Amino acid sequence: MTRRTLLGSTLAFALPSFGQDRLPIHQAVEYSMLPESASIPERFQMARDAGFERIECPTTPDEAQAEAMKKAAEKAGMKIHSVMNMDHWKYPLSSPDSSVVERSLKGARTSLRNAHLWGADTVLVVPGVVDPKTSYRDAYARSQASIRKLLPLAEELRVIIAIEEVWNKFLLSPMEFATYIDNFQTPWVRSYFDVGNVKLYGYPEDWIRTLGKRIVKLHIKDFSWRRGSEDKMVADWVPLLEGDLDWPAIHAALRDIGFHGTATVELPGGDETYLREVNRRLGDILSGKAKSGAKS
Repeated sequence: MTRRTLLGSTLAFALPSFGQDRLPIHQAVEYSMLPESASIPERFQMARDAGFERIECPTTPDEAQAEAMKKAAEKAGMKIHSVMNMDHWKYPLSSPDSSVVERSLKGARTSLRNAHLWGADTVLVVPGVVDPKTSYRDAYARSQASIRKLLPLAEELRVIIAIEEVWNKFLLSPMEFATYIDNFQTPWVRSYFDVGNVKLYGYPEDWIRTLGKRIVKLHIKDFSWRRGSEDKMVADWVPLLEGDLDWPAIHAALRDIGFHGTATVELPGGDETYLREVNRRLGDILSGKAKSGAKS
């Protein structure tokens, strides 16, 4: 039996357990959503007790702390599935200052090594930032050059660099995002797609179908327009299922591209009761039960 046949057989047996409408996607939580007052083992156990299967952890330069997180995850039976790279905003990979870029690359390499230690297969990376000092064209060229410097280590450690679309005035269409990823011509650069981040200027379901198999991970959060002062419309993050996202359309798009993997909620933190409710709502989304703009 070949590896491909084995994986296909395993998936075929695994899918029925999710139910007919349940997407084959694992439910994960951000480490930052767990109470800072709790110890490392307590945070991992709380995530497990709230019903999450996996967790996404931040860049952790302290080796002792990284080891402690590995042990805590193993004890709680939680898989650390990806690493949230932490230096790409303060030190953009697209900066015209080479020292800033080197600082960012150092942080990204730490993230890749964290992922290897923890058994994670992905590092989330924001590729660049367009600002008054960095044109769109320069952000594109510099960020691609910077990411190429990370590829040898990513390939060696077998960890995917997953590019996320964020509010950085960069990669503003699904077609451009797809081209950006394809330019690397490597399976080690893919998309970490955030369904909430594109609602401001697009439709998540359109992005999902355009990116297709390039998507390796999902971030889940909700977004809404609301009336603020002077009757102006204000963009705002809201609890899951209380915003403007068309969850049935997102569910259908994910099914259409055959996505299976992990979806991580990226929301404000809270206690175990709160986390259980977040996990329940995520389950409704993945099961096709969530309605567009539903109040839960």
